This record gives sequence, C-alpha cells and structure tokens, in this order.
Amino acid sequence: MTQPLTAAALLAVVFSLGWWWAKRLDNYSIVDALWALSFAPIAAIYATLCDGWLPRRIVIGALIAVWGLRLGIHLATRIAQHHPQEDPRYQILREKWTNPWAFLVFFLAQGLLAWLLTLPVYLICNDATDSLQWLEVVGFAVWSIGLIGESIADHQLKKFARNHKSDNAVCRQGLWRYSRHPNYFFQSLLWWGLFLAALAAPYGWLAILAPLAMLYTLLRVTGIPLTEKLSLKKRGDAYRHYQETTSAFVPLPPKSS
Repeated sequence: MTQPLTAAALLAVVFSLGWWWAKRLDNYSIVDALWALSFAPIAAIYATLCDGWLPRRIVIGALIAVWGLRLGIHLATRIAQHHPQEDPRYQILREKWTNPWAFLVFFLAQGLLAWLLTLPVYLICNDATDSLQWLEVVGFAVWSIGLIGESIADHQLKKFARNHKSDNAVCRQGLWRYSRHPNYFFQSLLWWGLFLAALAAPYGWLAILAPLAMLYTLLRVTGIPLTEKLSLKKRGDAYRHYQETTSAFVPLPPKSS
C-alpha cells in the first residue's frame, strides 16, 4: 500500500505548487494541463514499484503516459496561446468563490480525482498473472479507442476554431456532428476500458470508482454544464439549435431540424 500513499503525497505537492504558480500568473486555467500531465508520473510510480507481471506494468504505464502527455501538451499549448486570458470556466468560478483559498481546495480536489482515476492502474500493476487475460485485452482495446477518439475530436475542434473566427460559429464537423462533446465522451470511454482491464486483477471491481468519478465530473461538475452555459452565452441561438439537433454526450445520428 505504500505506492498509493507515495502517489497521493506527490499529487498533493504538485497541485499545491500548481495553485501557487497559477495564483502568481493570475490564471487558474493551468490546472487543466497540470491535471492531465499528472497521470504520467503516477503511472510511472505504479509501473515501477508494484509487484505485478512486468510486461503488464509496462503496457499499462505506457498507455496512461501516452494519454496524459498528449492531452497535457494539447491543453498547455492552448492555455499558453490564450494567456493572460483565462478560460471562461474559471472566470465563472472566480465570481462564485471570493475566498482565494477556495482555489487551493479546487486544485487539491483535482489531485484527488487523478489519484482516484489511477486506482485501476494500481490494481492492474499488482496483478501477478503471467499473461494478459481476455478482459485486459478488451479493456486495453476500449482504452485505445477512447484515446484515438479524443485525439480526433480535439484536432477537429482546433482546426475548426482556426478556420472560423466568428463568435457564433458552432463546430458540426466530424465527430462534432454526432455529439456536442465527443471529446468528453471518448475521455469517459478511456476509464471504462481501464475498468474492464482491472476486472481481471484481484479486487478489480473496486476500479468501478474511476469511470463513475469521471462520468460524474464530466456530466455534473466542470465538464458539460459549464461548457454548455458558456457556449449558450457566446453563441446564442446558433448553439440552441445545435442542442436541439445533436446529442449532448453519446455520439448519435443528428435529429432533423
């Protein structure tokens, strides 16, 4: 059990320093990139220090690191391009949280979420079975689909934003034709894949906490609710029409207007 404690301590230090840095920059948007990038070192801790089958530890460590680094670099680049302008989501939170210490709690909560989401990684890295089981193969395949889908959605939105400068322009291209938040859907799919892979390990059922935590965060907290509110405020009727014709989360054929 020392590995989860080591991971928790590292996350507490990293997100505390991240809050201090964000406060100095006066831009709390950096928590997004920090959150994504924090997964690689946690995966490295589990892959290195746990006692499971080495090839399995290498596979899961690599999968987590590739996802975290890709998303983290993508977000860090976007934040740097817009700095000192802060993501509107955090501008809304500033209005709600007048106490500056509230953001420290928020940063630490993001670290707690990262710790919880890597619970399946810990369970998988402690599995001593000396071969991949069919649940792991399926789970890693689902994870890979999630990684590819999220990457495609991010690329399509970035390309659209580069070519359409109008404030009321709504991306309906590619995956965004079938879901208003395909990036969130595929991010959720990642953790369901990880849950499936963890089911093959002892106590793997505990890993259900990870996809449920991610789903709750995306659907009820800082994912879809804030994004939809800001999109309506910025794009008005154009986005209302998008809401009427396009699934919010799961990609589905668009409805006729």
